[in-house]
Amino acid sequence: MTDIGIIAVGGYNEMGRNMTAIRVGNEIVVMDMGLRLDMVQIHEDVEIDRKSSRDLIKMGVIPDDLVMKQVDGNVKAIVCTHGHLDHIGALPKLAHRYDAPIISTPYTSELIKQQLKNEKKYQVKNKVEALTTGKIYKVSPNISIELIRVQHSIIDASFAAIHTPDGIILYANDFKLDRTPVIGEKPDFDRLRQIGKEGVIAMLTESTNSGMSGKTPSEKIAADMVSDVMLGTEEAESGVIVTTFSSHIARIKSIIEAAVQMDRIPVLMGRSMERYVGTAERMGYLKFPDNLEIYGHRNSIDKALKRINMEGKEKYLPIVTGHQGEPGAILTRISNDTTDYKIEKGDKVIFSANVIPNPMTRANRYSLETKLKMKGARIYDNVHVSGHAHREDHWELLRMINPEHVIPAHGNIMMHSNYLEMAEEAGYIFGENTHLMRNGEEILIE
Repeated sequence: MTDIGIIAVGGYNEMGRNMTAIRVGNEIVVMDMGLRLDMVQIHEDVEIDRKSSRDLIKMGVIPDDLVMKQVDGNVKAIVCTHGHLDHIGALPKLAHRYDAPIISTPYTSELIKQQLKNEKKYQVKNKVEALTTGKIYKVSPNISIELIRVQHSIIDASFAAIHTPDGIILYANDFKLDRTPVIGEKPDFDRLRQIGKEGVIAMLTESTNSGMSGKTPSEKIAADMVSDVMLGTEEAESGVIVTTFSSHIARIKSIIEAAVQMDRIPVLMGRSMERYVGTAERMGYLKFPDNLEIYGHRNSIDKALKRINMEGKEKYLPIVTGHQGEPGAILTRISNDTTDYKIEKGDKVIFSANVIPNPMTRANRYSLETKLKMKGARIYDNVHVSGHAHREDHWELLRMINPEHVIPAHGNIMMHSNYLEMAEEAGYIFGENTHLMRNGEEILIE
């Protein structure tokens, strides 16, 4: 049997800065290279695109890939499973160190190209290869990569199956088993069952919500919640603002559709809104109504907010950044009175997002909500369903794949332990075929 090693580079001690290396003999496939977003916020004045990788590693923003120097082998490919920054955000800082193509789904590839283009410090010349789900990319005579369709809170998400002479290693970050998605098709259950029968040596899987009981509700449920809440705000002519994840294209589609039903002009605002949603529209994932407005630059956003305030807030539906209370985001600026859009008593603010569970974001969100309430805003909180699998989804995937070994990733030690308990219920034994890894460690799969 070929010597197979799993190297936990980042994302095993925390949520974010995900990076895992899979070594097959002396050939390595790197999975994901992400940022840790709360650390970016702590260093709030940092211009990431101008910082060196060494500084960002020291600040805890990107994975410390110096451990890769101790790994015996050559990196043959970098594979990214989806376009969230905690999975692709470190590519501009680290990818140039490896003579390897970056492989991802078409939408993810477009986002990666934009990231690399905006980098100011390094010249990143890695080839970005778009691979549609269901297709196979031959990395070397011994290794092939297959992307398998799944659902998450961003479109075109995938699992990666690494085919080796001794079986498959499945990298299953991030996902939900959504059978009624708003955009795209349900996960490719047929293929997942098939690779389970072919033989999966090891499965590396996210553990974020593994402690949450039951099953994650479908995005269709979120679409109904959005519609119900937004149409229920129309009893009075007041301002209504919605904030959600810029990358959550399915949710934004539902919000735009509700704006049309409310007879309001949808106005998308924020640089990240323009990037994620504009790319999705250009690639045909989303069709805009004729009256939709979109603004990415600060000057154009401020002019639009002034015009909306003057013409009548009841005619428009601003869809803005700032659901975590991020400094500089649009909703935060509105709450701080640094725009001409004025919150008045009875105006509604809808958070179609959860609070990301870390102290920084909880504090920022608390501050934002308090300021909005002091101005008389009515808060509609958590009009949202998660993009991450809950406990019973994890159980279902584990039984479907039936891997020889399981390693929880993408989370802190509490999340990993929740996953390991669930795996024990499925008959796995800790230390024998389930494994707890920490950043910087390598485990050999025999």
